[in-house]
Amino acid sequence: MEIIRSKTNSVVKEAKKLHLKKYRQSSYLIEGWHLLEEAENSGAVIEQVFVLEEFVDRVRQFSSIKVMSREILMDLAGSQTPQGVVAQIALPRQKLPDKLLGKYLLLEDVQDPGNVGTMIRTADAAGYDGVFVSSKSADLYSLKVLRSMQGSHFHLPVYRVETIELIDWCKEQEVSILATTLSKNSVSYRTVPSRESFVLVMGNEGQGISSLMTDKADQLIHIDMSGQAESLNVAVAAGILMFSLL
Repeated sequence: MEIIRSKTNSVVKEAKKLHLKKYRQSSYLIEGWHLLEEAENSGAVIEQVFVLEEFVDRVRQFSSIKVMSREILMDLAGSQTPQGVVAQIALPRQKLPDKLLGKYLLLEDVQDPGNVGTMIRTADAAGYDGVFVSSKSADLYSLKVLRSMQGSHFHLPVYRVETIELIDWCKEQEVSILATTLSKNSVSYRTVPSRESFVLVMGNEGQGISSLMTDKADQLIHIDMSGQAESLNVAVAAGILMFSLL
């Protein structure tokens, strides 16, 4: 069995490019056994599996397997504690649903990878129907976001959209936009009546929601805080709101 031991190997060089967003046109990398299992169970297209020799028996069901030394796999995984497996997954081609029915989350220009991944994972846990991510938000397929999502992007659709595109679509389909802000025009989330369909908007960590969203949202909402902190981490706030608005 050939074991790849050189960083100059063509397979390694091509796979390593996927660490950079500009090369992730058709595929991306995941790291670890949990994500590989989630990908397989979801029916995702697994193009290649890179694995340590001692774990080959665990991946024999895949058609393309590349065995690597620990040093090379560690470099490919981008992690100091790789689990022994990395896989190359085909990017999904998400088509927007014909009808916007259900509960959705919009991440408007959220830039921290951990926050993006955590909120998508929370939307999955809360049973939301999908997540929209604006073009200026963190890259969904960076290894940091993927580690934070923990495979939730295999469970619910995640769409890249422009903010104005989603606003227009919601208005056309008469779906409520609930946008989070601490402005004087916002109301406590506790007073918001339940509804069958809505889009909950979480804004940028520093700037909050855009002025466009402030103008176009059907309802501005906030979380009442009895303590002295000025604000909550956006992912924490999203978790409170997503479950409370069900």
